[in-house]
This record gives sequence, C-alpha cells and structure tokens, in this order.
Amino acid sequence: MKNAKTILTTAVALGVATWIGYSFYQAYLPKPIRLQGQIESQQYSISSKVPGRIDQVLVRSGDQINKGDLVFTLHSPEIEAKLQQAKAGEKAAGALALEAEKGARTQQIQAAKDQWQKAKAASALMEKTYLRVNNLYNEGVVAEQKRDEAKTQWDAAKYTESAAFQMYQMAQEGVRSETKLAAAEKARMAAGAVAEVEAYAEDTRIESWFDGEVSQVLLKSGELAPQGFPVVTVIDTNDSWAVLNVREDLLRHFEKGQTFSAFVPALDKQVVFKVAHIDVMGDFATWRSTDAAQGFDLRTFEVEARPVESVGNLRLGMSLVVELSE
Repeated sequence: MKNAKTILTTAVALGVATWIGYSFYQAYLPKPIRLQGQIESQQYSISSKVPGRIDQVLVRSGDQINKGDLVFTLHSPEIEAKLQQAKAGEKAAGALALEAEKGARTQQIQAAKDQWQKAKAASALMEKTYLRVNNLYNEGVVAEQKRDEAKTQWDAAKYTESAAFQMYQMAQEGVRSETKLAAAEKARMAAGAVAEVEAYAEDTRIESWFDGEVSQVLLKSGELAPQGFPVVTVIDTNDSWAVLNVREDLLRHFEKGQTFSAFVPALDKQVVFKVAHIDVMGDFATWRSTDAAQGFDLRTFEVEARPVESVGNLRLGMSLVVELSE
C-alpha cells in the first residue's frame, strides 16, 4: 500500500513537472504574427453624361444585372427641344444644298432669256433710231444735241442687252461649284448636329456596361441628376481580391507571385491567395518606430492578392487573417 502511494505521488509530481516544463517551453516559443486584411471588389458607377430629372430607376440594391440591362431613365425636355431644332436645321440645309445642286428652275431660265431678248430688241431699235437721226443731222434737219441723245440711248440699250445676256447665261450655268460645295458642307454640319443631339437623347436611357450586383441606388425618381453623377453603383462579385497592410520587415513573406493561406471568418475556411501587386502607402501614419533610441522607422506597404481558385460568396468588406511565423 505504501509503495502504491509512493508511485502515485511520484507520477503526479512527474506530470506536474512535465506540464510546467511544457508551459515554459510554449511561453518562450516565438508567437505567430497576425495580419488582418479585408476583401475588396471591383466597383462601377453608372451615370449619365447629360443632366436631367430621374424618370425611373429600374433596379434595387441586391439585384443581379447583366451588361445591356436598362438601369434608369432621365426626363429632359431641353434635349427634346434641341433635337427638334437640329432636325429642322438639317432639313433647311438639305433643301438649300439640293437647290444649289439643281440650279435655276426652268421658268427662271426662260424669264432671263425673255429679258435678254427684250433688251436685244430695244438695242436694235435704238440703233435704227440713231442711224435715222444721224442721217437727218448730216442733212442739217436736226440739231447735234438730238443726235447725241440718240447715240447715248443706243449705248445704254447695248449695255442693257449685255447685262441681260449675262444674267441669262448665269441662269443656264446654275450655281458656282464653290457655292454648291458650301451648301453641301452646311448640310453635313447640320446632320452632325442632329447626330450629336440624338446621342445625348440616347443617353437619357442608361444601360449597364457591366455584369454584377447592384450595391447602392443613390438617386430616386423625381430627383435631379447632375452630369456624371453616379446614380447606381455595381459590384462585380466575380472580381474580388485581398488587401493587407504589411510592415516592410514582413514583406519577405509577400513577394510578388508568392502564395499564402488566409482564414476568412465569414466563410469559416482557409483561402489561398497569390500576391499580385505591392505598393508603398502614403507617408501619413505609415511609419512605425522600431527603436526609439536609434530613431529607425519602418514603412507600410499595401499588398494586393487574388484567390488562386474561384471562391463562392467572397464579398466586399469581408475580413481575413494571415498568420506568419518569424
């Protein structure tokens, strides 16, 4: 009985001594360094390049949308009025260009010809009148003044005939090539103005350029949307990555292309990430003193890492923990 007690006491003492020794061993082992980061996702802002009043918002937070889906519409009477003005200007410019291309109408050409014939007949009459008056002057029947008046009237008739003939030729030739070109270019300019306003009008129906999940709806129906203001934000849940702030003395664990394992509490599992990008952070609040006496400081770097394999339900804002051994 005494021997059994002695053995038991020795065993207990030995167990206590072992536990104390193991505890000391664990206490003096270097503790792992824990780094906490978070998940970031690609975010997109859907906005309009024209201002207007929100007509309808066709999505809600949490909705899954695809590229090409209608997201919201704008009501802009100003754009509608400008479009009407531009179309009217296009029609007017087109009509002028067509008129320049076709030239004078048949009636205009005939009227110019008739004016020339009329002036030609008047010139012939003035010529005969002058010849008669000149003969009478030579015979001494009329004064020199009368002959000069007849001569002047004949010269004026000839000038009138020449002017009428030039007008007739212009009507036949039509508009000059430079005028035709100018009219055609004005028509093109008017068409460009219509296309520009139509592009603005199309931008009152905003479609998504991305696949993803609606994160926020910032404006509601009836509210004014400034130019370029994000009305809806979309998150691409298939494009997520981890972001860690790492002190530079720990960067050796995060070389570009290197993989590491991180625990994601929200998913309750380990996820393997691959370092994709390393960038130094700004000077503000990124320096940490290692020895106050020597004044030796360390900077902080931002490490981006992407999952090696696709991870379902990995969402923006989730935290992750990485344990490093010294």
